[in-house]
Amino acid sequence: MSHRPKGAPRFPGGPAADPAGSHHERRIRSFQPRRSRVTAGQAGALERLWPVWGLDIDGRRVLDLDEMFGGLPVVLEIGFGMGEATAQMAAEDPHTGILAVDVHTPGQGNLLALAERNGLSNIRVANGDAIILLREMLRPGSLDGVRVYFPDPWPKKRHHKRRLIQPEFLTQAAGRMKPGGVLHCATDWEPYAEQMLEVLTAHPDFENTQPDGGYAPRPAFRPLTRFEGQGLEKGHVVHDLLFRRVSPS
Repeated sequence: MSHRPKGAPRFPGGPAADPAGSHHERRIRSFQPRRSRVTAGQAGALERLWPVWGLDIDGRRVLDLDEMFGGLPVVLEIGFGMGEATAQMAAEDPHTGILAVDVHTPGQGNLLALAERNGLSNIRVANGDAIILLREMLRPGSLDGVRVYFPDPWPKKRHHKRRLIQPEFLTQAAGRMKPGGVLHCATDWEPYAEQMLEVLTAHPDFENTQPDGGYAPRPAFRPLTRFEGQGLEKGHVVHDLLFRRVSPS
């Protein structure tokens, strides 16, 4: 039985197991990679399409988004699950590029397969830590928006420090967004929604798009996912937050 070297891709030419390696500092992360079964179709998509539409977040280069997306405005989506909603948004808005980030290998393969099947050339799939991507691989003012849909709520109090939507993350995101760009968050975990609203409202680089300073109605461009529908059937309440990047003073 052969063994893969540590950090090597699970699939030939596919996403690396630990793209940033050990040259980055140890810190609390907002995500936990999951070891899940990859179907034959997902594996085939990874081997065939990763060299074309995929990239590892290694922290060693700065991306040229204009070149990557042919000059389209670009939105960063952090955490796309199995990619169905991402593919639908890309299909309905072909004039916007989506840089979709996740660490879930089956989801990466599934999104690539959906992009190929539906002829979606406006999707790129990134593997790794979105914080490293924001901090080291994107130019200031290069993003037209950021989407964070249903991030891990880390419900236990001792884990709240792992939540992605924190002041430090918002500062990183704001530095990479164009003035007027929108940060769109959605969650079905009420305490997390309240924290999101609090930290976003307090952050000087963002302003609420809602005149009343509260949550926003679900915009038509955000698809209702199967996961979300199941939650709604159980009585979960989904909150959308849309905050605009203000012009630097």
